[in-house]
Amino acid sequence: MTLTSVLPSLRRTIPDPLRPAKWPEYTHPTTDDVIIAGVSLRRLVELCETPCVHTADALVPGSHSNPALRADASVVMVTVEGVHAGEAGERVVLVDAELTSIAALWEETRLLGRVSTAPARESVILGGADGGTPSARGHASLPADLREGDLLAIPCRGAVCLHDVRVPA
Repeated sequence: MTLTSVLPSLRRTIPDPLRPAKWPEYTHPTTDDVIIAGVSLRRLVELCETPCVHTADALVPGSHSNPALRADASVVMVTVEGVHAGEAGERVVLVDAELTSIAALWEETRLLGRVSTAPARESVILGGADGGTPSARGHASLPADLREGDLLAIPCRGAVCLHDVRVPA
């Protein structure tokens, strides 16, 4: 439990902490963005649209930020297509990416582009733009006021290619 999860209003002034070993090397959060080796993920989305991918060197777990020499880590940025109540009453978040072939670290999923002071709520993330047959299912703790059009950053193990997450036209 972090201070920002206990007092969500603090997110206006300090960013939610992240676990460095789950993100690429040189990652640091801001209140409404994640910067990786000087690259703003929000700016990357502005330039490339979603879904998009940023890949960099991974860190050796438990090494206090030592880079892994032959390992990559990626972050997939997606747009929320809808937020609905599922059949069992759970909150379902539909995103505009195909998520079956990625090794997502769902617990580290972050909201980009705006600061939310709403408490976190457990959510089921479903890939595939049409929301039909779910292509992937992940569980993340996301702000209760999540809405269509919001951006999410999902860190992943390994190198993810754009064609792995693009929904076929």
